Amino acid sequence: MQIGTVDELEPTVKPNGRIRRSGFSGGRPPGRPGGNGGDDGGNGGSNDNVSQPDEESLPRDKTRILTGFVLLVVLMTFGGLIGAYVVVATNRALEWKPFDLPIQVWISTFVIVLSSITYELARRAIEKEDLVRTKRFLVATTVLGGVFVASQLLAWIALVNRGLYMQGNPYAGFFYILTAAHAVHVVGGIVALGAVLLRNWYPTGRENEIVYRRRLASSVGWYWHFMGGLWIVLFILLGFWK
Repeated sequence: MQIGTVDELEPTVKPNGRIRRSGFSGGRPPGRPGGNGGDDGGNGGSNDNVSQPDEESLPRDKTRILTGFVLLVVLMTFGGLIGAYVVVATNRALEWKPFDLPIQVWISTFVIVLSSITYELARRAIEKEDLVRTKRFLVATTVLGGVFVASQLLAWIALVNRGLYMQGNPYAGFFYILTAAHAVHVVGGIVALGAVLLRNWYPTGRENEIVYRRRLASSVGWYWHFMGGLWIVLFILLGFWK
């Protein structure tokens, strides 16, 4: 018998009761990677039921690159605004008239911190492939994001009712600009949350899809947590650096 030829052999019964047919001798089955210990992969056991995704077949992690680019732009934008705020606040111009923050700003701070917690719980549920908890915490995070934006609108209405406008008061101008710019980016984060939620709405057994869901959740998590941390910075500046 030559090496690499195929011979019909009788089926053998393995100790666990499974029937294993062997029609290959001197080589490895086509389409199966070889190992140091034969077709058992060199581990002394069978890998028939082990499904490992091929790295080349996995979708490229473009979401992480895109998220990094977006965060860089956001950082540069708010860095410039915060720098201008600090300079004007330090100069103490006569027009600089700070005011007490409305209660809605404090509520917004609590809500966005809570949303970061619920999203982290959702991300961990995605890692564990717990679909029920994933949907529950993603919906909660999305709702909290909407509550945050709504509280910002109420804060602006409260300031207008107090007669505080952008004209004639640089502090009020910075308040409206910083909070509005942040709210717009939070709305973008809510859209991303919806994408993660829809992607994880139905179960899947495909390895590539599972890996993609984890990558997407991780990238969106970077953005969402970044927006939460950025709000804390803005809250400290507007509330305590006047």
